[in-house]
Amino acid sequence: MPGVSVNPVERLGIPPLPGDLARVEAGLRDAVRSDDEFLAEVAAHLVKAGGKRIRPALTLCAAYAAHGAGEAASEDAVRGAVAVELVHLGSLYHDDVIDEAQTRRGVPAVNARWSNIVAILAGDFLLARASELAASLGAQVAGLLAATIGELCRGQVLELQHLFDVERTEDRYFAAITGKTAALFATSCRIGGMVSGVDAVTLDALTEFGRHLGLCFQIVDDVLDVTGSDDTLGKQAGKDLLEGVYTLPVIYALGGSEPLRALIGRPLDADAVARARDIITADGSVSAALDAARGEAKQADEALSAAAGLDVGVCGSLRALVDGLVTRSS
Repeated sequence: MPGVSVNPVERLGIPPLPGDLARVEAGLRDAVRSDDEFLAEVAAHLVKAGGKRIRPALTLCAAYAAHGAGEAASEDAVRGAVAVELVHLGSLYHDDVIDEAQTRRGVPAVNARWSNIVAILAGDFLLARASELAASLGAQVAGLLAATIGELCRGQVLELQHLFDVERTEDRYFAAITGKTAALFATSCRIGGMVSGVDAVTLDALTEFGRHLGLCFQIVDDVLDVTGSDDTLGKQAGKDLLEGVYTLPVIYALGGSEPLRALIGRPLDADAVARARDIITADGSVSAALDAARGEAKQADEALSAAAGLDVGVCGSLRALVDGLVTRSS
């Protein structure tokens, strides 16, 4: 069914993962505490709303892959998992300001409930907390997380430069999602390997796995925005078209559809969005985008295969997660 969420605990099926993710939740709650009650409430808003926690699950799984899944993850691995999720949450606070979002994860967005200024400052607070945790894991982890935050910003800026741009290319699309999505997936895996002391070849393999997984994740998410419904997605369908973000299926459709080119390139009402979605889903562009996602999934698999000494069972679970991302769109 299109839009079915991927639950990393259920998909991965690794015995210590549920308990370790509970430790991550406790770490998130601790990280957003503040002597200022208002700041604490705002910072905890999306933590309490929950989420799939795919990024921290990847950090934990990279650690399991290094040492086996027979016991709970180390404190350093959990701390790294909390840090990457705080970066993700901080970016969501900022994204909702950019998008003028009204809801996020079934609750009012921070900018809608309070204000844009509050959302921006709370997002900065979460990024600062993530940086503190990363610093506690050493200079290399701190530097990596700082560079990743820069990549998130770069990817978002690249996307904003091409709003309502019917000439947006596939290369520009991939440059944007490599920064805004895949960079944090890659870092999530790399931190798990770093705190586990794996060798350089294995560390790079885990990083590449995360990067290709992130690209696959974003392409599938973009396909679902075109093909899904409000009910199946749990959010407004066609939101990217409304905001002028032309993703991979749209880019493919624009290459062969003059009616679509004539329709979009400007703000649309709901009826125009529906017509655009009908055009995009009728000409094979969605299938082509899913083929691209499968290509990223294959490269993720190949990256895991390039690393020697990783736990076979954990790698199998990670491959199942990748496969599940693609199948959720079919």
